[in-house]
Amino acid sequence: MEGVGPRPFAFKETAISRLVLWNVDPTLVDAAQVTRAAYAEAFERATGVPLVYLASTAGRTDSEVFFEFFARNDVDIEPGEEPLAEFVQALADGFARRRDQLPVRARAAAGAAEALAAVGALEDTVQTVVTGTIKPNAVAKLQAFGLDGHLDLALGGFGSEGYPKASLIQFTRMRAAEARGAEFPERSTVYITDSLRDVEAAVIGRASPIGVLSGSATESQLRAAGADEVLQDLTDAQAVVGAVRRVTALPGAGIG
Repeated sequence: MEGVGPRPFAFKETAISRLVLWNVDPTLVDAAQVTRAAYAEAFERATGVPLVYLASTAGRTDSEVFFEFFARNDVDIEPGEEPLAEFVQALADGFARRRDQLPVRARAAAGAAEALAAVGALEDTVQTVVTGTIKPNAVAKLQAFGLDGHLDLALGGFGSEGYPKASLIQFTRMRAAEARGAEFPERSTVYITDSLRDVEAAVIGRASPIGVLSGSATESQLRAAGADEVLQDLTDAQAVVGAVRRVTALPGAGIG
């Protein structure tokens, strides 16, 4: 069930707790082929113009991607009439029609399920996502590979909200605190991602970035952007847990 994790969370009234945020694409799931097809269909439906010139999607929300497409392609409409809402709805519809393609044309990151399970087993830890993907599409990607059960998606930050990633991180922290009745301080909030833009957003949003070398960024680039830890991939679950522990060490708070 969406928004329900594999085990109950029991927090003390004033517990200092850990919040682990995951990027979805491609940190946990690579669904680029299916997403590109949905983008093309949605853009043409919303604007009447074929999507010819693409743009980088790494670290961007779906609304940012739309406006980048809009600028790069020959769209002739009146100023102020950019049909973002129609694009978002068309994107959800187009992706829903392609859900059955995910097992064939997409893949979960190696070790993703094991890493999520291991981090989720840490004491006083909540996991969710902060992603630029609109919520129905992000949920579909995670469900296709059985990753949603490790995450409380009711708390997540999604591209549907129309805010930049740094704001989504802050809003997600506030939602988690309200829903769980626990404190999730900045120093105990982690964002795990492969994107340079996401690492920068984590720094702005006051979360500790953990980089993963599953995207185009190099280790030196991720560290220069502010990543506290960099993982080769997610295949060593204990290495992921170790990185999370190190960046959220809270002396005397019972977390580690």
